[in-house]
Amino acid sequence: MTGLDFGTLVLGGNVFGWTADERESFGVLDAFVAAGGRSIDTADVYSSWAPGNSGGESEAIIGRWLASRGGRDRVTIATKVYSLETRPGLSAANIKAAVDDSLARLHSDYIDLYYAHRDDETVPQEEYLAAFDDLVKAGKVREIGASNFSPERLRSADALAHANALTPFTVAQDRWSLVERDIEHEHVAALEELGLVELPYSSLASGFLTGKYRPGQDVDSVRSGTAKAYLEKPYSADLLTALDEIAAARGVSVTAVSLAWLRVQPTVGAPIASARTVEQLPALVESMTLELADDEVARLSGITAPVTV
Repeated sequence: MTGLDFGTLVLGGNVFGWTADERESFGVLDAFVAAGGRSIDTADVYSSWAPGNSGGESEAIIGRWLASRGGRDRVTIATKVYSLETRPGLSAANIKAAVDDSLARLHSDYIDLYYAHRDDETVPQEEYLAAFDDLVKAGKVREIGASNFSPERLRSADALAHANALTPFTVAQDRWSLVERDIEHEHVAALEELGLVELPYSSLASGFLTGKYRPGQDVDSVRSGTAKAYLEKPYSADLLTALDEIAAARGVSVTAVSLAWLRVQPTVGAPIASARTVEQLPALVESMTLELADDEVARLSGITAPVTV
């Protein structure tokens, strides 16, 4: 079980250095902390996909923000290793080098939560678990997490960690939202069994669950193609109607309702969501204190319930 405090919403740093420049990113970070936010998620690979970037841009922006604002202990910082082209995989040597790169970019002596961005089946689990354990013992990392791992590999990692007195994974990060619920088939049971806290990514389904994507409407966004695809789902009209009605009754945004639904799902500590401008942040902040009624949660859950086989 994690001992870290993530609050009720984790701010996603994937947009920093991509759709949000440094000035905008600083504004979002300042506003998030001022609103009571205390956890930020990033990765060494963010945002290498943007033209002119090579990776590490998000970490570097967060690091310069931390250096200029002070108060490192006010926020919980999570980052990841595996996906950066120049620091690929989970070999012990790569983990050792990658963590030092991330610490330098973050202007920090430690990382609160260090994830394996995905599993690496080319490396023995004992090797990367021992490497992560070394980082914890050295004080460079407080806890370790597993992102995009299968239930079977989560179980084997946990068994190996306990058998060899190594630091176990305490947090998982996977895709989960009102419209992406495959994790509920088998994964959640493994998380409950192992005592892992889930911090879901893609919580707003590329923006679809903000409510701004509607039939016949164009949205200027780099992720609009992915978000629009959800409009083709047979439940989309019923879901948007339910979200609209609950949001109107509560006097909040559709975004807030979508995130509040996810926050109360089994094993979830806090959803991850990003804002590229300060103007997008209030809808996220609304979700931090919104508590849906049981019937509201049940109504939304019933519309998009995953098919059981």
